[in-house]
Amino acid sequence: MYILRFLLCSIAVILSSVVSAQSEQREFEMKEGDTTYVMKKYFMVFLNAGSNRNQDSATTQRIQMAHLNHLDSLAQAGFITMVGPFGDDKSLRGIAIYDVDSAEEARRLAESDPAVKAKRLTVEVRPWWCAKGSKLK
Repeated sequence: MYILRFLLCSIAVILSSVVSAQSEQREFEMKEGDTTYVMKKYFMVFLNAGSNRNQDSATTQRIQMAHLNHLDSLAQAGFITMVGPFGDDKSLRGIAIYDVDSAEEARRLAESDPAVKAKRLTVEVRPWWCAKGSKLK
């Protein structure tokens, strides 16, 4: 079932040229046999290491706490459905999946993050189609 949902997400990416005609639309139905999936557009925000990562430890800790509080408040408000850091020390630091109406709104919310304002992180926003109700296990 989850593999099927993953495949459907992949198919949605392949069909993005068809969907681009529906770029203002956030959901559409996709049939696979006798099952209908509702595909929904989310916005994946990639959190990358920024240009200013040389703060002292106290400042870094303060920015990190403000960053986590910001993400928590967005999740509590329903703007973020999933968020987390990567488990290595590469330039791509984490991702957040936003459930909002537009890339502009996702960017505005992501750029209001204290870690982004402090230039510890930068953001890249990409539209992402996935079967509504998909989840990790």
